[in-house]
Amino acid sequence: MKIGIYGQFYHENSGVYIQQLLETLDKNNIEVVIEKNFLELINLHDDIDKSYSHFSTFEELDRSYDLFFSIGGDGTILKTITYVRGLGIPIAGINTGRLGFLATIQKEEIKDSIDLILNKKFHISPRSIVTIETTPKTEEFGVLNFAMNEIAVSRRNTTSMITVHTSLNDEFLTSYWADGLIVSTPTGSTGYSLSCGGPIIMPDTESIVLTPIASHNLTARPLVIPDDKEIRLQISGREDNYLISLDSRVHTLPNETTVIIKKAPFKINMVVLEGDSFMKTLRKKMLWGEDKRN
Repeated sequence: MKIGIYGQFYHENSGVYIQQLLETLDKNNIEVVIEKNFLELINLHDDIDKSYSHFSTFEELDRSYDLFFSIGGDGTILKTITYVRGLGIPIAGINTGRLGFLATIQKEEIKDSIDLILNKKFHISPRSIVTIETTPKTEEFGVLNFAMNEIAVSRRNTTSMITVHTSLNDEFLTSYWADGLIVSTPTGSTGYSLSCGGPIIMPDTESIVLTPIASHNLTARPLVIPDDKEIRLQISGREDNYLISLDSRVHTLPNETTVIIKKAPFKINMVVLEGDSFMKTLRKKMLWGEDKRN
């Protein structure tokens, strides 16, 4: 079995859990390959007897990997997918952060969770991805022209709202007068979109939600659409440029650039351990059903 590991940060209270992970994998004779920068952080803080192989880029990965561990929070998983991309390698998120809708394995449960994984007591939750194209074409995004949570356009260097002219499959929908517009996947529905009043969508739902950011027109509400729609956005405003973010990656585009968003031809496979589910995560993370009066 071959496993990749990626992390962004080394928190003081997470070192013992990283050690547990590596020791448990080593005892089970698992081949481990660690992202280069994260391996340097581990070596800087801990004395590791074993020498590990490492990777630095997507090109160094292939389908020989059985699993990927992402150590951190949901933001770390969004970074992890830039390595995994369309390879289909399942990702297991170990939560050393805070909320964690995607990173659902708690650091205190690493040993038990690895036992479940090694004994195949998990299932795969495929997550849809959205991609972006522009007219005229731009090299701004490179090969990282996709997002797992959302693609959002927003105003730049101004307090004035922008206008987002929106079409679905070349049919005009509306013009949003707002601070911006979020185009979210079901996975991203519990993130930025939710904070702007968008609905929570089950991960296996084949849909996309359009959520305006601080809309000037109060009748502009979040809209759920089928994910086979091609979304075309044209932006106008007082500034010559606007911001566009793909998950946590932010770029600047001129107003004359039209953005085309559609579902990607590949999905990201998330590991869900036996006994876990999206509904259980909702109850746990959002405290559904909790009442101090009880």
